[in-house]
Amino acid sequence: MGEFSEDEKAAMRETAAERRRAKRADAAAADAEACVQKIAEMPPGEREIAQRVHELVLAAAPELTPKTWYGMPAYAKDGAVVVFFQAAAKFKSRYCTLGFSDSARLDDGLAWPLSYAITGMSPEVENLVTSLVTRAMRPQD
Repeated sequence: MGEFSEDEKAAMRETAAERRRAKRADAAAADAEACVQKIAEMPPGEREIAQRVHELVLAAAPELTPKTWYGMPAYAKDGAVVVFFQAAAKFKSRYCTLGFSDSARLDDGLAWPLSYAITGMSPEVENLVTSLVTRAMRPQD
């Protein structure tokens, strides 16, 4: 059995910190602050994308609460992550990713995307993010 990489170890430490924060009396405020802090720590280009995604998610679905998930910004309903953002630098990827969990109501036939690459913001990308988040939060049929 192999050893964990430094990135995997860091993700485990961040997950442990997330669990500790969840036990605090002011968990929601601590989670929201951690989300904002993770965005602030991103490289400039990614930080701008993440900040705009943050604003769009909260405007489209104010019932979602910001938190972190594996050390990245995420937005949850009743404690369950619905939408999350992954910085490219964190995962050594060539693009940032906006992703949705199985709690999201994006169902469309027999197959549908749950992850979207974002390399920059434009009115079209902003509209897509808003539309996806709104769809993700629609009531269960």
